[in-house]
Amino acid sequence: MAEVKIQAESRTEFGKGAARRIRRDNKVPAVLYGHGTDPVHITLPGHDTMLALKTANALLLIEVEGSESLLALPKQVQRDPLKGHIEHVDLVIVKRGEKVQVEIQVHVEGDAVSETLVVVESQTILVEAEATHIPDGVTVSVEGLDAGDQIHASDLKLPAGTTLAIEPDTLIINVTAAQTAEQADAEMAEAEAEAGIERDEPVAAAVAE
Repeated sequence: MAEVKIQAESRTEFGKGAARRIRRDNKVPAVLYGHGTDPVHITLPGHDTMLALKTANALLLIEVEGSESLLALPKQVQRDPLKGHIEHVDLVIVKRGEKVQVEIQVHVEGDAVSETLVVVESQTILVEAEATHIPDGVTVSVEGLDAGDQIHASDLKLPAGTTLAIEPDTLIINVTAAQTAEQADAEMAEAEAEAGIERDEPVAAAVAE
């Protein structure tokens, strides 16, 4: 994974008022921590940060004037629930060569046999990888799988240098028989009955003589 260089500024003002002023300037308040160091409060450029964090587990090279550059991974990203823009970022410092645990995306490709349903039980998996070689995700093929087939974490083909950080028997993909229309109607009727909902009987059309 390529490093994304971001120029940061030291931050000495704290609190909600200071954070609002930072955001009005199209910047993002952030904090760097880890490796036994005291938290470093910084301000990041809003646009550059937004672009960088579009990639999961983005490896950032944070350059703060007057300080050494630091490699960091996003630990927590707070976003505005309505507008979606970034409000605050927690960054954890990493070192080249060290192993880190991160969540990576599960990508599904291929088609199971007809009249089956592919259920992705785990959208992401926890893996351990070198901080500078975190995979973008893992691809799982369901080509030709039939109802009853399953894929567990131990079946995944991870990139070299990446290992599972979850139980090997964790269910990732479950292939089941697709539900028929009759089964769907029966389930719906049962659910409505349990909820006390009564269906109106269809009115028969009058036959003209």
